[in-house]
Amino acid sequence: MSRTHQPDPELTHRLSRRGMLGVAAGATVAALLGTAASPAQAAGTTDAATAGKGRGRPVLPPGRLGIQLYSLRDKVSTLGFAPVFAELEKYGYDEVEFAGYTQGSAGPITLAQLKRLARNHGLTPIGSHVGYYSSDPNAYTFAQNLDKVLDDAQALGLKHIGTAAGPFRYGTTVDAMKRAAEEFNTYGAAARARGMKFYQHNHSEEFAFASDQPHVRLYDVLLRETDPSLVYLEMDIFWAYVAQFRFSKRPDGTPAPFEPLDYVLRRPNRYPLFHVKDGESDPSNPFGYRMVDVGDGDIDYQKFISAVTRLKGHRLAHHWQAEHDNPTESFTFARRSSEHLHALREKC
Repeated sequence: MSRTHQPDPELTHRLSRRGMLGVAAGATVAALLGTAASPAQAAGTTDAATAGKGRGRPVLPPGRLGIQLYSLRDKVSTLGFAPVFAELEKYGYDEVEFAGYTQGSAGPITLAQLKRLARNHGLTPIGSHVGYYSSDPNAYTFAQNLDKVLDDAQALGLKHIGTAAGPFRYGTTVDAMKRAAEEFNTYGAAARARGMKFYQHNHSEEFAFASDQPHVRLYDVLLRETDPSLVYLEMDIFWAYVAQFRFSKRPDGTPAPFEPLDYVLRRPNRYPLFHVKDGESDPSNPFGYRMVDVGDGDIDYQKFISAVTRLKGHRLAHHWQAEHDNPTESFTFARRSSEHLHALREKC
């Protein structure tokens, strides 16, 4: 269903709150970030952070930039959520994705307080990563405590609740993927009953080949066996390109190339969320890339995001979460990532 002509009240509220009623095609980065000076003047932006800036429509849809808080876990643990959310508001973020609801936060905080704190800083909690399964029956995972996981997600007002765990609970055979897919369908049905979408976040191993059928890609089994109305995907774009480097040949050496973007363009409704993570090409690295700040690497986000958001009805249908697993300085990473993504313009 097209969403292009349906207003988004949450988006309207966020843009209004930040004094961004004038945001339109060709708006400057300074306007998007709500600052008087340009980001380059205020923060010493590098050339890489403003690459792609021009007169075209902004590549990044308004109100759809988020960040995975795992990237800022060091700040959350030492400063607490309030100072972190205040910084993210200054940097122009709209949404946050959780990786746990404390992350070692300085001082106790309830879910109600966390939700209110995020909203007070113009941030919408959009999703959260939770474990898939555990041998501990009391573990906070989908398999062990589904109702509790969904209760907490509902208390935060999340639209999405998912896992970053690989679907390898039963191994790496085709049947193992089918068993995991069946469980994911169960979690998806339970999430949908509460008005949420269940999602799985990939790393590179999902794109490997089945151990019993080496011509079959595991990710393709997961896509085929999960119900598209119940199970959604959060593509970690960096890890998908790592997978392209690692698994473009079958175990027997025959070519099996694939393009991460093609997976999305063939089924865009299955990808409500993305992780925007960058990498510098390094063939000597076993992963093919070295993780770097967004804008410093070789992944063409101007092309990737534009291709998705140009699809009819999909301009505002997706959420783009900046992430770096181990940034050198996490606030600097967050600021520069926002500057770079806001500066990208579609080619005229």
